[in-house]
Amino acid sequence: MSIRVVVADDHPIFRDGLVRSLEESGRFEVVGAASSADEAVALAKEHKPDLVALDISMPGGGIDAARRIAAAAPGIRIAMLTVSEDEEDVAGALRAGAIGYVLKGVSARDLADILVGVARGEAHVSPALAARILGDLQNPPKPRGQQPIDELTHREEEILRRVALGHSNREVAENLGIQEKTVKHYMTSILEKLHARNRVEAALIARDAWSER
Repeated sequence: MSIRVVVADDHPIFRDGLVRSLEESGRFEVVGAASSADEAVALAKEHKPDLVALDISMPGGGIDAARRIAAAAPGIRIAMLTVSEDEEDVAGALRAGAIGYVLKGVSARDLADILVGVARGEAHVSPALAARILGDLQNPPKPRGQQPIDELTHREEEILRRVALGHSNREVAENLGIQEKTVKHYMTSILEKLHARNRVEAALIARDAWSER
């Protein structure tokens, strides 16, 4: 019997490719495709699928969608399919009810295998990300101060230091070996934490804070 799934991602090309890949595997029946959190929640309530696969950065937020779906239909398994490697996103997704956290870029075959496992109730976090989180738990950071700059994660600080040097998102992505979309996701989080209106203001805040250390 096919696993009934709803997929949600605001990028049409990726979403359509994901739908096609899952259906061609012969193990899934895609009963709905959404481009926002509200659409994902509505489709989950309407179709009551076995599984939903959510992007974190779509309009409305994938984590919020996961929380609402888990509350409305606890029996639905939830997997996040995302570019975000931020430990806070992982923790937020798991707290919201997701049991799978898969980084985009995984092969179609591996993704199908992972989602089959999630549909069965098997937890999954991408191995490289899980290893990093485990390392952080074994070597906890020093207590953070009260400045907004101290609330940045290690990866966010890496990115902001490069932005402060005048690097573009593409240059930061190439330097760190991640996708440009991932850099944009982190910059959104950085601006929110620093209460900055744009990357220039964020860079100035960072320079002032770091010069005092």
